[in-house]
Amino acid sequence: MTQKKKQTTKQSKGLHPRNPHRERYDFPALIQCSPELAPFVAENRFGDLSVDFSDPMAVKVLNKALLRQFYQVDYWDIPTGFLCPPIPGRADYIHYIADLLAKSNDGEIPQGRFVNGLDIGVGANCVYPIVGHRVYGWRFVGADVDPLSIKSAKFIVSSNKALKNGIKLRLQKDSDHIFTNMIQGDDLFDFTVCNPPFHASEAEAIAGSERKVRNLAANSAKKGGKVLSTSNKASASLNFGGQKAELWCDGGEAAFIQRMIKQSTQCAEQVFWFTTLVSKKENLPAIYQQLKTESASDVQTIEMAQGQKITRVVAWTFLDEEQQQAWREERWSK
Repeated sequence: MTQKKKQTTKQSKGLHPRNPHRERYDFPALIQCSPELAPFVAENRFGDLSVDFSDPMAVKVLNKALLRQFYQVDYWDIPTGFLCPPIPGRADYIHYIADLLAKSNDGEIPQGRFVNGLDIGVGANCVYPIVGHRVYGWRFVGADVDPLSIKSAKFIVSSNKALKNGIKLRLQKDSDHIFTNMIQGDDLFDFTVCNPPFHASEAEAIAGSERKVRNLAANSAKKGGKVLSTSNKASASLNFGGQKAELWCDGGEAAFIQRMIKQSTQCAEQVFWFTTLVSKKENLPAIYQQLKTESASDVQTIEMAQGQKITRVVAWTFLDEEQQQAWREERWSK
């Protein structure tokens, strides 16, 4: 395969222009759509309606309201102790994937059921497939090593008519493998997404969760919200913390992504764009070196911002220009 190596970076400020969560939450509209949110909404000392983002139950009920109002998902829930993701940030990743596909398709976003995505580490929440399917009509496979995550995601899909024909779940029984058995013999995926484990150990993950809860509680107090009691702080830490596969692995984010890149060569011609979130900027050099070692033909880096937090998506493909053109003609021109 003749390969042309190139690397570009796209920068952005704030949430994606197509992200419906760019503006402040319209709490009256959310409450009208999802009345169970009402007890968690109150005015802060500045006279603005808000919820206590250090309260895991408030965050979960807010997620339910957002998914119902913007994505027509009537049922959504996660088991206690599993990661409760911020919907705006998850939606941003999906919209940037749409831009990435458009860049490979003469500026037009490929939409509909002929576009397939693979979510590596779908989790119990299934948010990436939900947003991608409801906004762009894409079909998804969600993969995870945790049986309870798969069970939860399956229940979410089966409980919503709007999701039933668009999302499938696959349990990865071998944690040493990322794509094996998740990408099967005749599968073709236009993209993959992944929010990789962030921490390198359980102790580091626990410390990170506790730090997150402290920061959320302090921020809530500054804005006139409630201060969590000691028992509620412990509960919040557990709920925001997530499970092992969601938060940590040996070597942390860098090691996981490098392993993902190496294993992606085994299914190089079954995927157009492999992508992953990269939270730690200092991990980028090792990631780029692994991509060079594995002879990726194109590497794209997209920066995303949510408030003060900056993260990025790194995308790579092994398809040369001729293969990319054939892919477009066969799959995206339908």
